[in-house]
Amino acid sequence: MRTTAAEEAGLETETARRRFSRASLVNVAGNAVKILVEGAVGLAFGSVALLADAAHSVADLVASAVVLVWGRSVYTDPDENHPHGHQRVEPLAALFVGSLIVLLGLNLFYESATGLVAGPEVQFHPLLVGALLFAMADMYLLYWYTTHINESVGSSALEALAIDCRNDIYTTIAALCGVIGVFFGYPLFDAVAGGLVSVLVVYQGFEISRENVSYLVGASPSDQQRQRVVETLTDHPAVHGAHDVAVFYDGTDIEVEAHVEVDGELTLVEAHDIETELVSALRSLESVGDVHLHLDPAGIGEWKDAAVNEQRGPETQTGSPKQ
Repeated sequence: MRTTAAEEAGLETETARRRFSRASLVNVAGNAVKILVEGAVGLAFGSVALLADAAHSVADLVASAVVLVWGRSVYTDPDENHPHGHQRVEPLAALFVGSLIVLLGLNLFYESATGLVAGPEVQFHPLLVGALLFAMADMYLLYWYTTHINESVGSSALEALAIDCRNDIYTTIAALCGVIGVFFGYPLFDAVAGGLVSVLVVYQGFEISRENVSYLVGASPSDQQRQRVVETLTDHPAVHGAHDVAVFYDGTDIEVEAHVEVDGELTLVEAHDIETELVSALRSLESVGDVHLHLDPAGIGEWKDAAVNEQRGPETQTGSPKQ
């Protein structure tokens, strides 16, 4: 028995939901293990750098849990309360991730500055190096796995988690430099490394937040993406032109609104077929979701132009007067 297009779309959505949930859950588990290892070793030997890196992963753990709980709703079908679907939930979850990372980074910077003023109490031990190497391997595996899953899912929330995992490797390297400094008799390096980690954390959180705010406020995509939409409309042989084209984000999806000029002598059925072809062509473009088109007879002014002429009066209207 052959499946319908709607059934196939439903299967694809369910597959994406399962992959999204699995990747989010793996991130939760991976960050929890890193926190336990680094936190225990950092506390045992008084390393600010390890504790800072472990605290960073607390934010990652919370962020992963939020993505796991909130992010799945993007795959929920539109309903009466959300007629355009739930696309904005995903960047909202990613924005929460970014904001949490910024706040934690500022707190880590304060702790590192306090350590520099009060003086470090860290003691070197090979376990410090071992814990950091374990954390780097853990984050690399999480980064690789999340990126691999997101190739078929295309989630901004998973992308934010993957970027966080990759940046965790850099912050752990900074912490490792601090521990090596302790080994060579420079305990202040541990606090300095903690401060460097915090700056990287704040920058990372800011970048994630900035990107997802643009999704939430309905900002325009790149000029290249807009041009691709316009070309798709005007390349159709029956289209004479397009105007009032609006291309903007609705969540992570791109929404398109446009007036398309066609032959005014077309029948309603012919015009409907052209509109269907245009909508299908636009929806086949990457990231394009909803499409709203208005077909205008070519060569006839817009209704809004007529309204402006009425306000100006007959002596200022353009065109030939009626006979």
